[in-house]
Amino acid sequence: MQNYLDFEKGLAEIEGKAEELRALARQDPKMKVEDEAKALDRKADGLLADLYTDLTPWRKAQVARHPDRPHCKDYIDALFTEYMPLAGDRNFADDHAIMGGLARLDDKPVVVLGQEKGHDTATRIARNFGMARPEGYRKAVRLMDMADRFGLPVITLVDTPGAYPGKGAEERGQSEAIARCTEKCLSLGVPIVSVVIGEGGSGGAVALATADRVAMLQHAIYSVISPEGCASILWKNAEKMREAAEALRLTAQDLKKLKVIDRIIEEPLGGAQRRPEEAIASVGTALRAMLGEFDGKTPDAIRKARRKKYLDMGSVAL
Repeated sequence: MQNYLDFEKGLAEIEGKAEELRALARQDPKMKVEDEAKALDRKADGLLADLYTDLTPWRKAQVARHPDRPHCKDYIDALFTEYMPLAGDRNFADDHAIMGGLARLDDKPVVVLGQEKGHDTATRIARNFGMARPEGYRKAVRLMDMADRFGLPVITLVDTPGAYPGKGAEERGQSEAIARCTEKCLSLGVPIVSVVIGEGGSGGAVALATADRVAMLQHAIYSVISPEGCASILWKNAEKMREAAEALRLTAQDLKKLKVIDRIIEEPLGGAQRRPEEAIASVGTALRAMLGEFDGKTPDAIRKARRKKYLDMGSVAL
């Protein structure tokens, strides 16, 4: 069953009516309703195009969080072969919010990492809704160290509301773990490419997205804080999230203009949740293109270019 966002209520009604007609026809084959159902389909397609032509930042945030969007595991299952998950930080525990391991992309060995939110109640709880604890970031550092040692490119898939802010996570050094993970991204002598596939929240996202090339799906978001959190701080009212979303410049389109990201990956009409296979294929194409830019480059050249990329970010000509 399709999950609809609040601004898609009109679309839900039209598509629901078309499905009801087809259900009646299945029960009584004598009923001739296909023409009427197709007319509703055309109306729904037009409305869908209108809704997604110029989404507001807040609506993009809603789409980025849609429960039916493909998640990290979906991308790994579809794009990579011989995936061998690796667990634990060799210090405290294995954090299921971050998954990663060895894999092949087009038969080329890589290390792939990402936040996994889960797809139903049980897996969302098990994955802590994609919010990693310190051991998750330490696991990521361990895998990136291994990639550097064996000369394997690193691919990260970012989808998190942010790092887990719980008491235990803070006691075990959440900020330090995020900082070490970000530092490790900057120090790698192998290419690291990142795609924000849904929600890129705060330092929890930056820890995996400090990459040579950063791409975002068309309706993904990437910001220092969630719109609700920003509204709570600035206006003492979480209901001001729409204004906060506008001010944060969290859309892929804004971030491309600001040169925070390098590439926008187009989504199917209606968002990645409507045609996941198409969205996943587009991400695969972008990953291959981004990795191809580093063919023949030495570790020193990769580090030097990465350093320049981040030192130049935000600079203003006087």
